[in-house]
Amino acid sequence: MSPTGPAASDFPVLSAGHVTFLGAGPGDPGLLTLRAVEALASADVLVAEPDVLGVVRCHARAGVSTPELAVVDAQSTAAGVPVLRDAANLVMEAAKGGRRVVRAVAGDPGMDGNAAGEMLACAAAGIPFEVVPGIANAVGVPAYAGVPLRDAQGADVRFIDARTASDRCWSEVGTSDATCVLSTSLDAVASAAGELVSAGRKPDTPLTVTAAGTTTRQRTWTATLGTIAQVFKQGKVLPSPEGHQPVIAVVGERSSAAQRDQLSWFESKPMFGWKVLVPRTREQAASLSDQLRSYGAVPHEVPTIAVEPPRTPQQMERAVKGLVTGRYEWIAFTSVNAVKAVREKFEEYGLDARAFAGIKVAAVGEQTAAALIDFGVKPDLVPSGEQSAAGLLDDWPPYDPVFDPIDRVFLPRADIATETLVAGLIELGWEVDDVTAYRTVRASPPPAETREAIKGGGFDAVLFTSSSTVRNLVGIAGKPHNVTVIACIGPATAKTAEEHGLRVDVLSPEPSVHKLAEALADFGARRRDAAREAGDPVTRPSERRPGARRRRTTT
Repeated sequence: MSPTGPAASDFPVLSAGHVTFLGAGPGDPGLLTLRAVEALASADVLVAEPDVLGVVRCHARAGVSTPELAVVDAQSTAAGVPVLRDAANLVMEAAKGGRRVVRAVAGDPGMDGNAAGEMLACAAAGIPFEVVPGIANAVGVPAYAGVPLRDAQGADVRFIDARTASDRCWSEVGTSDATCVLSTSLDAVASAAGELVSAGRKPDTPLTVTAAGTTTRQRTWTATLGTIAQVFKQGKVLPSPEGHQPVIAVVGERSSAAQRDQLSWFESKPMFGWKVLVPRTREQAASLSDQLRSYGAVPHEVPTIAVEPPRTPQQMERAVKGLVTGRYEWIAFTSVNAVKAVREKFEEYGLDARAFAGIKVAAVGEQTAAALIDFGVKPDLVPSGEQSAAGLLDDWPPYDPVFDPIDRVFLPRADIATETLVAGLIELGWEVDDVTAYRTVRASPPPAETREAIKGGGFDAVLFTSSSTVRNLVGIAGKPHNVTVIACIGPATAKTAEEHGLRVDVLSPEPSVHKLAEALADFGARRRDAAREAGDPVTRPSERRPGARRRRTTT
């Protein structure tokens, strides 16, 4: 596997250490720059606020130090709360110890006043540093909200921090026709709008307000300077315990509702903000979760099975040795777990992919084939049609004693696998060594909060990729709530879901997890379009009350 960036050992050791001031962007981890990822991969110490740490931590190397960073105000100090070290002290202490430090801030370091002070401290102490720019919140958030800041007419753009803006600043912006980008908090938007109107802006000037920008929690309100307070009141946005959360407000004609309806690409994704339960192991769910994220969903992976070695490993050991001694003409892999089991046995014996030389290799589908390729083995046979045991049999050649010197197939499988493939291969004239490569057992129950979300309607959808995922999820976590959209990979899985009292809303047109995700996205898009045509607000399934049952859809 290729590393994501240079290792720490690729850099010279600096006696005085080194600091990288890094912009983490407005919240979407995908907006990190390539240079940011490189710097994170080589860091010894990572200093960041908790919300920023969640964005950058996955790119740091194992073992990186992440000291606690907290800001203690005067009230906390007076109450006797211990004063914790601030970011500047943490950065300086680590750098003076010869360590490579990454100081990550939200947005762009050049727009962060505290970062500028920390840079000056490094310069005064003779500590070398660099700055890796990030996408500023005031630029990235409007882009995700579908609000361009400039157009062909090239109007001026003014950026204002409403918390520190002077009377002169408000006056200058109020008497201009520039697009104004305000950094403020949700509960201070109406006050900022009032300042602009008092300074000369017309009350009917369009305004958009975006909270949690670039994340799947993003929400945007469209109003005017004169109506924003009423919009928040009618929508019960305020008062709210979350009124202090930062927002980006854009004032000007380019933020009009008509333009945003056409340009709101992010919040218009078919499953925007949907919390989708994926009952597979994290390794199995990786590509599926990435696909769901591309539709705007928030995947939540819950393993329903655990994989364990066979109780009697001798059969597997004999079969692997038979691969090396030429006992088999074919080896057939029906799952990623089967590939993993054989690979682990190979590594135990000091073997690698070269041991497959002279043996034909079959894979039941694309994911299994990808696991083999990652192992260094290119499969000779992958079903051209349905990715299943039946599809594999459709393309499997019959045994021919003239062309096939050996008539035996090695089939490493789970202990609960069906006999479809074995029976089909025997019918084609092959001898089959059907070997238990691994056992599948029910996984441990997920955390209590996850179980409550499943039963209480906290999830918008759940993807069932086999009958066993239905049985096991219900067994370890309970039955999904009636509001949750149930999506099944095929008729057999759908039947099992219905037997457990679940209503099946989406049925994949093909037995493929990626086709299943596509079908769920199509369902979400139709649901969104129907709400808009009816003039209703677009909501997630978990936000609607249980009502009329929906019909199963097949795409």
